[in-house]
Amino acid sequence: MASALKLQPVDASFSLGDHIYGVLRDAILAMDIYNPATDLRLDERALAEQLNISRTPIREALVRLEQDGFVEVQARKGVFVLRKSVHEIGEMITVWAALESMAARLAAERATAEDVASLREMGQRFSSRKASAHIQEYSEANIEFHQRILELSNCSKLKSIADGLLLHMRAVRNHAMPEGNRTEASVVDHMTIIEAIEAKDADLAARLVREHTMRLHDHVIETWSERAEETKQNEAV
Repeated sequence: MASALKLQPVDASFSLGDHIYGVLRDAILAMDIYNPATDLRLDERALAEQLNISRTPIREALVRLEQDGFVEVQARKGVFVLRKSVHEIGEMITVWAALESMAARLAAERATAEDVASLREMGQRFSSRKASAHIQEYSEANIEFHQRILELSNCSKLKSIADGLLLHMRAVRNHAMPEGNRTEASVVDHMTIIEAIEAKDADLAARLVREHTMRLHDHVIETWSERAEETKQNEAV
């Protein structure tokens, strides 16, 4: 199985509460949730030993993570990082496409030259060849790029709603990036999006972002549905 959470011990004298929640949340964000080989089970005892603390703050953090939709408690089995179904992922990507499309429209209308320059710097950080050679690094840069578009909308409510989808969008994008020629296409798409925002063409920027994200949607629905069916058939044998 692929390795799960990688945690560092925490000084027990530190005020734990929010800190432990943040540590576990960040560790979950770093997991390859949609890799079938990833162990999603979170063991309270193992987590407490890794962090060098008692199990009580771990348990409290897991309750918060469940409330926020990061984990689920399965009766008589334990606590697991939440992995959504292909159908749920498709719906989530559709919602993200709508949110970021509007963000791109607003960014084209509101972004300053300095804002666009920062976005262009992010887009030029990786060439198609470099992105393909350093997929993990590019995957993180890709997430940062899309978050930056949301920031440039200058609409805090829109961004906060999108942030609620970030855990699974990050996991989906990271897992899908190496599949097919998505890395190369992503780099090209990002540059055309930047050009539309720079030209203050709100309609074009919104359309390009929506189409970019919906290509991810179509890829996931087609490819991951087939994979899920194969897995289901193998388990039935």
